[in-house]
Formats: sequence, C-alpha cells, structure tokens
Amino acid sequence: MLSLLQAENVATIEKASIPFEAGLNILTGETGAGKSILIDAISAVTGAKTSRELIRTGADHAGVSALFTQVSEETQALLTSLGLPTEPDGSLLLRRRLGRDGKNACFVNGSPVTVSMLRQISLPLITIHGQRDSGALLENENHMGFLDAFAQNGAEREAMAQVFERLRQTLEQRKALDMDEAYKARRLDLLHFQIGELAAADVKPGEIAALRHKRSFLKNAKKVTDALLRALVSLLGDGETPGADALLSDAAGDILSVSEVAKGLDAVAASVENARDAALDAASVLDDVLSQLASGEDRLEDVEERLDLLYRLSKKYGQTEEEMLRFLDDARQELENITFSEEKLAALDEACKELRAQARSAAEALTNTRAEAAGRLAAKVEGELRFLNMPNARFSVQVGQADLSAAGADEVVFLFSANPGEAPKPLGKVASGGELSRVMLSLVNVLDSAGGASALIFDEIDQGVSGSAAGKIALRLKQLSSRAQVLCVTHLAQIAAYADEHKYISKTVKDGRTFTDVTSLGPEERARELAHMTYGESFTERQLESAAEMIKAAEVQKNKK
Repeated sequence: MLSLLQAENVATIEKASIPFEAGLNILTGETGAGKSILIDAISAVTGAKTSRELIRTGADHAGVSALFTQVSEETQALLTSLGLPTEPDGSLLLRRRLGRDGKNACFVNGSPVTVSMLRQISLPLITIHGQRDSGALLENENHMGFLDAFAQNGAEREAMAQVFERLRQTLEQRKALDMDEAYKARRLDLLHFQIGELAAADVKPGEIAALRHKRSFLKNAKKVTDALLRALVSLLGDGETPGADALLSDAAGDILSVSEVAKGLDAVAASVENARDAALDAASVLDDVLSQLASGEDRLEDVEERLDLLYRLSKKYGQTEEEMLRFLDDARQELENITFSEEKLAALDEACKELRAQARSAAEALTNTRAEAAGRLAAKVEGELRFLNMPNARFSVQVGQADLSAAGADEVVFLFSANPGEAPKPLGKVASGGELSRVMLSLVNVLDSAGGASALIFDEIDQGVSGSAAGKIALRLKQLSSRAQVLCVTHLAQIAAYADEHKYISKTVKDGRTFTDVTSLGPEERARELAHMTYGESFTERQLESAAEMIKAAEVQKNKK
C-alpha cells in the first residue's frame, strides 16, 4: 500500500509529507485547493506522462517520492529481475525529479531507472480511476480491455499477438518478392552490376588505412632513401671513413688484447661484439628497404589508383570496407531471392496459409474466452448497479465479429439502458455522467475482485451522483478498501463519512503566492468538514450534530458483515 507521499514544488504544493493508512482514505477540500494536484503527483511518481506545467512557478524542478509498504513477492521478484535492490522489510521507495529543462530523473530504492521501468514497477502497486476513466467508457475500442481483464485471458491474447505478428512478417516478405516482370528485370541488371563491381574490387577489411599509410611512405621516398643511405654509411662506412661495424670490431680486438693482464674485460669485449652484430643486422634491414624503394615494387601511382577506386565504391556502397562487404552480401542474397522468387513465393504462400489458419484458431480461442466471460461480467455489473440504486439498469456485453488483428477478430461493445422499456444501446450514447460514474465503479469493483492493484485511487468518480446513491457508492468503496487500500477525492459528505482516514486539502495566499496544505482530520474536525460540505460555510449546531450522526451511522454500516 501507499504509506507516504512527499511532494516538493508541485504546482501549489511547496513542500508536503502526507501519510496514508490502510482502508479508505478520503481527500476533501474546496474546488481548486489542490486535491487533483496530489493525484497528479502520484501519477508522476508512478511513471505517467507529465508536463513542465506541474513545476511550481519560480522553481527549477519538482520532486515526488512515494513509499510503498507490504509489497508483494511478485513485485520483489520483478525488482530482482531488473537488477534493482530490494528492502528486507518489503518496502519500496519510488522517486522522480522533474526539471524545467525537460530532464527527468527516476529512482527505485535509490537506484536510477528509466521512466518506462518506473511505470512497469508501479503497475501492480497502484491504479488511478477518474472522470477520464469514465470517459473511456464512451469509446467502444476500450471495452475489449475491460472484458479481457475480467476474462483473465492473457495467455490467449499473447498467443494471438504472436501468431499475428508472424503472419504480418511473412506477408511483408511476400510483398517484397512480389514484383512485376519489368521491375524484376531492371533490379536484376542493377544487382548483377553492383555485385560484379564489388567482387572485382576484392575489398579487404583494413585495406584503406594500410594504403593511406603506404601512400604517406611513398610520397616521402626520396627523403627516406637519403636518410637510410646516411644511416647505412654510418653503420658500414663508405671506403674512406670506417663505419660502426669496423670501429666496434677494432674496439673488441683492442679490449681482448689486454684481457689477460686486465681481468674482467672478456665480458666487455663480448658486449662490444654484440653491439657490432646488432649494427650489422640493422644494416641488413636498411639495405632491404632501400632495395624495395629502388625496385619500385610499390608504385605511388598504383596506390593512388587503388585508393581512388575504393573512394568511389565507398560513395555508393558504404564508407567502410565492412559496410561495402555487407552491401555485397545483401545484394547477393537479394539476387538469390529474385532469381528463385517463384519458388520462394510458393513457399511463403504456403507459410501464409498455415499462419492464417493458426491465427484464425487463436482468434477463435480468444473469442471463446470473451463470449464465456461476457455474460458473467454483465450479470455482475448489473448486480452492482442494482446495489448502487439503479434497479432497472440493464447492462450487456456484445461480442461481434471484426477484421483479424493482433487483438483477435472481435468487436466488444458495452450496451446499457437505465430505464424500463428502453432497449440497451451503446453505453457512450445513452449514459449520463452520473450513470457512467456508477458503471465505472461497478466495473472496478467486479474487476478488482479478480485480483488487482494493492492501492486504488478514485478522483471524483462520484461526480453527477447524489442522494441515497452516494451512500451506496460510499459503502461499495469501503467494502473495496477491505481488499485494497483506497484513496478517494470526493465532494460528497455521504462518501466522506465512511473514511478510515480523512485528509483536508486547503490553500492559502501569502505575499501573492498560493500554498496548498494537507491536514489529517480528527473526529470533531471531520464532523465540521462534513457539515461544511453539506450545508456550506455557515452551519448551525444542529447541522453539525447531524454531520456527526452521519459519521456514526457510517461506522455502523462499516462494521456490518
């Protein structure tokens, strides 16, 4: 459950730390005081899309933290699979920082994560329902999601999505091969030319870098030759002046001539001989290089021509040798595909036929789950609506045929009638705002009974409802809170009376700035707030007593089994 929400620089909230309890948490306050801002803050910290407009005027960032306790083993396992730390006490801390520069920073138990990871982790923790959810009931395309959630047909939906994706890919492959003969002939000519040009060039990985190095060497051939000749003279001499070879030989002989009278010079003489051998080896290498330069084995013109060829090829087939070779492989594969296109088309046609059969079978299995669940869902929702003071309401789920897609081959429409004698019609065309609110609550209650989030938030889902229906909604919310923590923003005293924890949201203006405050109400403060909600700012002592009686009556209802 959500145990603590902390918000900083979120709209009119400068800084707030708000604890929540298990059961039914009610949030009330005047319009514009900031109730929905709290919901926006929770949405932000659970990975929803946000706007920079959420950042308090004058601040460069906003921050929201949410502490969840009693986190499920499934969520703990998800954290571990994502390489994120877990807490021994089963708590989970989510944090999000929103910058005015558009940058986001998200953290889970102190470790940085992406927004999508934050959303993935939050999904089983909390679900927010509001007027926009009721609005979702107006669109028929959303009805399938509600039915599937009730049917719990995730395995069938996944199987359908997978086979349809394989069919789509196969159809794309077939489309790529299915070309007219004139285009095929032109394409074959081009591929033969490209393959011939690249194959004749015999491109080697690393060749360009090696040629550039060789070109630099050859461009400086005279300078290299003169330097190596001077070095060779220094090592071997030129007939008039002795080189290092002769000088080192003489030095070794002189040392050896006195080694008998001066002990320990044998090692010195050996070192000098080694130096002479090294000089001779160096001279041999230099002589080989000079021979290559003299023979013209690597001509500068040849290197320049090769580099020019590779440059022209790179403009057409890829900047690097690897890219050019990859182009060659792809061209050869395409040539093979076109050359044997008839055979490949026949194979793909057979594959498409098989995949279509599999897709139809998967769609049929999915349809069966929906058809079986549709009647049960309708019956349960009708039962809920009767409880919510709509005894004559009729609700049905129509599962019709649609074009094959990743979602199957069904069209799901919710049909509704609030009045006797009126045939059910598409929900979005006949339901009022208050009726939509009650249908939404009925769906949430039915779906949650199958297992849902550990915390549920209702943002003014009671809009358009009054009288005894409000009391029924309150009782249903309270019953729902026995299975999951419930947070509810409401303007109705009948609902607020059922609170296990009542938060009052108010705003003040100081020095031209608006500040939102959140206060936990005690028993007497709750009675005053309910009286205010019912009778306005001025209420009598008797009206205050009536509000207190409303709370007592709610307590009696809450304790009933």
